[in-house]
Amino acid sequence: MTDKNRPVYMIGIAAELAGMHPQTLRLYEREELVIPQRTAKETRLYSENDVELLKEIQIMTQKMGLNLAGVKLILEMKNKALEMQKQINKYQEEMDELQDKVADEIRNVHKSYKHEVVPYRESPIALLKRFGINLR
Repeated sequence: MTDKNRPVYMIGIAAELAGMHPQTLRLYEREELVIPQRTAKETRLYSENDVELLKEIQIMTQKMGLNLAGVKLILEMKNKALEMQKQINKYQEEMDELQDKVADEIRNVHKSYKHEVVPYRESPIALLKRFGINLR
């Protein structure tokens, strides 16, 4: 299994994998839609995730008819939604932990009850009748 964020593809290969011209990748970089890693000699290197993003951009521009500003807005919204989902997941984990703690506390309270005390099950009216008290 490989790391999909690891930059491994030079611009020509990444462009070929995404089905576009290398100049298009340079344009997308200028527009800050895709930001490849750079080597010490400034060679662009793209990851598998970058290539998938390029394909996604291509669908939005060619099939959906969006301009680059629209694509950028959608990608920003998508990233915000992903961040929000991470935050929701974090809150859910915290809530689950708190619920476990509350359940533990409830169990501890139940364990602390005096076991020698037996609750009386007879109704109050039946108890009064047994002692000859009539409420009518």
